[in-house]
Amino acid sequence: MFRVPARLRPAYDVVIIGAGGHGLAAAYYLAREHGISDVCVLEKGWLGGGNTGRNTTIVRSNYLTPEGVAFYDRSVQLWQDLGEDFDLNLFYSTRGHYTLAHTDASIRTMRWRAEVNKHLGVDSEVVDAAAVQEAMPMMDITCGGHAEVLGALFHAPGAIARHDAVAWGYGRGADNRGVEIHQNTEVTGIDVEGGRVTGVRTNRGQIKTRKVLCAVAGSTPRLTDMVGVRTPIYIHPLQAMVSEPMKPWLDPIIVSGSLHVYVSQSARGELVMGASLDPYELHSSRSTLDFAEGLCAHMLDLFPSLSHVRVARQWAGMADMTPDFAPIMGKTPVEGFYLDSGWGTWGFKATPICGMTMAHTVANDANHPLIEGFNLSRFADYRLTGEKGAASVGH
Repeated sequence: MFRVPARLRPAYDVVIIGAGGHGLAAAYYLAREHGISDVCVLEKGWLGGGNTGRNTTIVRSNYLTPEGVAFYDRSVQLWQDLGEDFDLNLFYSTRGHYTLAHTDASIRTMRWRAEVNKHLGVDSEVVDAAAVQEAMPMMDITCGGHAEVLGALFHAPGAIARHDAVAWGYGRGADNRGVEIHQNTEVTGIDVEGGRVTGVRTNRGQIKTRKVLCAVAGSTPRLTDMVGVRTPIYIHPLQAMVSEPMKPWLDPIIVSGSLHVYVSQSARGELVMGASLDPYELHSSRSTLDFAEGLCAHMLDLFPSLSHVRVARQWAGMADMTPDFAPIMGKTPVEGFYLDSGWGTWGFKATPICGMTMAHTVANDANHPLIEGFNLSRFADYRLTGEKGAASVGH
C-alpha cells in the first residue's frame, strides 16, 4: 500500500514525527488541501503501531464544552465519507452510544451535556432506565444490585471503525500525493536556532526543515524536551481487551463512568472492552492481570450471561493526559514547532479533524479557528477547557 523510500533526503518543507492516524492525516491534508507534498513522516516503529492501533475505535461528538462539541462534531461529519475518499472499507458502523448514569449527579451531568449538544446541533438526549432496558433487554439494569442504571445519555451518531484501516487509508493517500513515510526511523534530536526549528536528527541521518509537527501521543514529553517546550502532559497506561468472537448481539456502544466500562461488538463478533486509566504514571505499554480481572467483573455486572465467554487478548497504550482533559494543539513558543498532543483516551475519534486543522495550522503558520480553545497558552492564562465530565472514562 505504500512506497518504502530508500533513503532520507537532506531537506523537506515539513517533517511530521509520528506515523499514527493524526500524523498521517495531517500529511494527507497538507498534500490534498494545501498542495504541500514535500513532507516527510518519521516513525520509530511501524505505521499505525502506536495508540492508533491500540484503541477501542469509538467515534462520537457528545462532549461537554462548546469547543469540544464543535470540534468533534466536525470530525464525525468527516468520518461519514472517509472510506469513499480512501476507496477503502473502514468498517464504519453507526451504532448509537449510551452513556449510562447510575446516580442523580450523573443524570444532572447527562442533562447538561445533552443541552450543550442540542444547542450546537448535535443529536443527544437523556433517556430513562426503561428506555435503556428496552434497547438492551440483555443488560442487568440493576448491575448486580449495587449500581442501578437510572438513565443514560443517548447519542445516535455514535459509531465504530476499523482503526488500522484508517491509518492505512491516510498513509496510502498521503503516499500517492508524494509524501514520504519513513518507518523504523527514530528522532534523536530537534535543532533550534534563534527560537525557531532548523532541523531534525534521526538514527538514519540529519534533515533540514523549518516546520516540525509532533504527533507522538505518549512520547510527547520526550519530543518537547528536545526543543525546551514545557507542557502539563503526564503519561498513564490505558488498557483494553477483546473477547472471543460471538454471533452479533450487542448493537449499541455502552459506556459506564461509574463502573469504568465501555464496550462495543466488532464486525468480527469480538467484544471490544476498556476501562479507566491505570492510576499511576508510567511510560510503558504492558498489560496486567489486575486490569483484566477488574474489567471482567464489571462486565458481568452489566451482562451476567457472559460468564462463559473467554478473553482472547489484551493490550495497552500510553495516554498523554492534560489537567483539563482537552488536547494541546497548534503553535508553540518555538517558531516552526507545532503540537498535536494531550489526546489521552479520546484521540482516535478526532483523527480526521485533527489532520485537517493541523494541516491548516502548519501550512498557514496560524492556528485553525476550531483549535483555538486547545492552545498551549491556556494553562499559563488559566483559561482551561474543562472536558473531564465527558472524557474521563477512557473512551
